Amino acid sequence: MTGLYDSFQRPVNYLRISVTDRCNLRCVYCMPEDGVPLLRHSDILSYEEIYDIARAAAGLGINKVRLTGGEPLVRASLSRLVKMLASISTIDEISLTTNGTLLAESVAELKAAGLKRVNISLDTLQPERFQSITRRGTLADTLKGITAAQDAGLNPVKLNMVVMAGVNDDELNNFAAKTVTDGWHVRFIEVMPFAGKPPAESGFFPVSAMKQRIESLGKLEPVLHTAGNGPAKYYRLPDATGTIGFITPVSEHFCYQCNRLRLTADGKLRPCLMSDREIDLKDALRRNVPAEDLQDLIRQAVAAKPRAHHLAEGCVPQGRFFSQIGG
Repeated sequence: MTGLYDSFQRPVNYLRISVTDRCNLRCVYCMPEDGVPLLRHSDILSYEEIYDIARAAAGLGINKVRLTGGEPLVRASLSRLVKMLASISTIDEISLTTNGTLLAESVAELKAAGLKRVNISLDTLQPERFQSITRRGTLADTLKGITAAQDAGLNPVKLNMVVMAGVNDDELNNFAAKTVTDGWHVRFIEVMPFAGKPPAESGFFPVSAMKQRIESLGKLEPVLHTAGNGPAKYYRLPDATGTIGFITPVSEHFCYQCNRLRLTADGKLRPCLMSDREIDLKDALRRNVPAEDLQDLIRQAVAAKPRAHHLAEGCVPQGRFFSQIGG
């Protein structure tokens, strides 16, 4: 058996890399309105350090990389990192998760550097509600980014909607209809509690209720979806060219198929999003340890992956907000 496998024989081939803890928005489910204490520039991994980690991970079997933040596009010259990562021959795919507000101006350069796909966060189609949820920014900028990504050929462009009861759940059918009228690929995501906020206080709206509401538009037919590395289950409405995905981190966790590690902007490797356990790679890098020692630390992180999280029981991480991990 080759490649990386955790203690429960799950293959691990996917690395999410947070390139910054900064963001130009303040989404209500992601960080406080006043933001979070920001890392010092010296505490954030350089592009060269990120490349060294990715190369070491690729040598163990990691072949898919996703760049996240905060908002990754607020970091200067991101295309330079994409080009560096694309030079690692065993990495098959480099993708990006973004709020889309800065994407239109950089998408051509990113595509030329080697970016393959993009996921864009979009929680509402109403301009005033967009400002309420994100606390800044404009819907028009994100829509412009979506169009630019589609025109650049970063397909399928996936749109991630975090569904919150009493906030935006009334727009479920509007988003779903876009898969028919505009060929959108929409993924509906259960809001996850974080930093001490239990599910009951987070506006949790289960996927079962989402499906029931959307099926007023027509029967949801399951479809096989192969692009990407995520846990979504995909469906299609009658006559739709786009798809509808559902991600159930709370009501029906997908830990049994988890294939990922997460690297924070300050160089900590997290075996599980919903656990505060971290392994420090930055310290090792800055002590100039051999690549073999770096790979040993990566193996330790893989071995530390838990069988499952315990969100449903109210056990949530306390150490970082989503903006500090990259989701």
